Amino acid sequence: MQGRHHSAPPAVIVMKEVRVRIAPSPTGIPHIGNTRTALFNFLFAKKNSGKFIVRIEDTDQARIVPGAREVIFEILEWLGISWDEEYTQSERQDIYKEHVDKLIKKGLAYEDEGAVRFRIHAGKEISWVDIIGSKNINFKTDVIEDFVILKSDGFPTYHLANVVDDHIMNITHVIRGDEWISSTPKHILLYEAFGWELPQFAHLPVILGPDKSKLSKRHGAKSVLDYKKEGYLKEALINFMVLLGWSPGGDREIMDLPEITKLFDLKDVNTASPIFDIKKLEWMNGEYIRQTQNSKLKTQIYEYLNKDYSKETIDKTIPLIKDRIKKLSDYFPLCEFFFKVPKEYEVDLSDKKEIFRKVLGALESMEDWKAEIIGNAMQKAASDLGVKNSDFFMVLRVAITGKKISPPLNESMEILGKEESLARLKKVV
Repeated sequence: MQGRHHSAPPAVIVMKEVRVRIAPSPTGIPHIGNTRTALFNFLFAKKNSGKFIVRIEDTDQARIVPGAREVIFEILEWLGISWDEEYTQSERQDIYKEHVDKLIKKGLAYEDEGAVRFRIHAGKEISWVDIIGSKNINFKTDVIEDFVILKSDGFPTYHLANVVDDHIMNITHVIRGDEWISSTPKHILLYEAFGWELPQFAHLPVILGPDKSKLSKRHGAKSVLDYKKEGYLKEALINFMVLLGWSPGGDREIMDLPEITKLFDLKDVNTASPIFDIKKLEWMNGEYIRQTQNSKLKTQIYEYLNKDYSKETIDKTIPLIKDRIKKLSDYFPLCEFFFKVPKEYEVDLSDKKEIFRKVLGALESMEDWKAEIIGNAMQKAASDLGVKNSDFFMVLRVAITGKKISPPLNESMEILGKEESLARLKKVV
């Protein structure tokens, strides 16, 4: 009987848990570019069943803006970007000091006029392969000067705290804006000085304004909370932000968060800088509004208006305006007349009293106050007066709403009710 050959068991490859972080500084309110970076980190963690960490980098104590920390978390919470761990650098000073002392003992750092500097040795080349575009990036140490790692106030600089924390927190991928590319050689030198394994680096292309200059306030570099105040939906903002530099392929544009998470891959991030287009955000927001169930949209509008207006009336008006608005803030200017009697009119109605008397006569006797019946009665009145339908209804619209453009008139009058509609016509007479 032949002996059996036992093959060696296959080698087991243990995959490291993906751990990513954002490190916002509370020295200002994060604008949409910073939030996009947070979103990309969150998506990468979720796609890879990893952990997403928020680390508040508050070592620059002199520049801290009161309330900025709270806003950072408010933005993440509103968007639904949940985090697994949270750290604050100012609470970790002993850790940084301990690591600075190690570098001093090794002769890799030295004290200089109240600060501690990291020593750079010339003639060395530093390189890494960036995940974005799989490009090889090289720097020579000749262009880097000895840099401060511990300030005279006892707080570490960004460079040291960032590297120490990323190592201690087992960060596997550093995903950040490409403005940090020039700092990466310093970070790599620190990793090497401590004898630590490097994380993978992914530097996201900077967002540009329509004029191809760096995104600024005049282009729309505002906080996500500013967009919330302007009536944008979080679903639209997430969808819009993720397409600033990433594409799932094909012409797919409207995607919800679960679908985006499923499709997201850093390899699909474009190396070219994306253009911030507010018109596209408006269009996308309008698409999301149209896809929202009426009952949900009613609640969104009610809450956007600080619960100051009747939820029941909002509910009735949604079918009339859903296709006409691009933002929640478009609702009230269009529908204010449902809640308040017009104080002024966009057209002079003083010479139209005969029309209103005729209309009042036609409407007062109506018992079934329905849009279709209201419309038929008014068309007959226009015919009896010999007035063109377009002119007749425009005048009537202004009397009821105060404006030349409004949601459909007959349906609006049905919602307002017979008593209120007649009262508004009588007011003009």
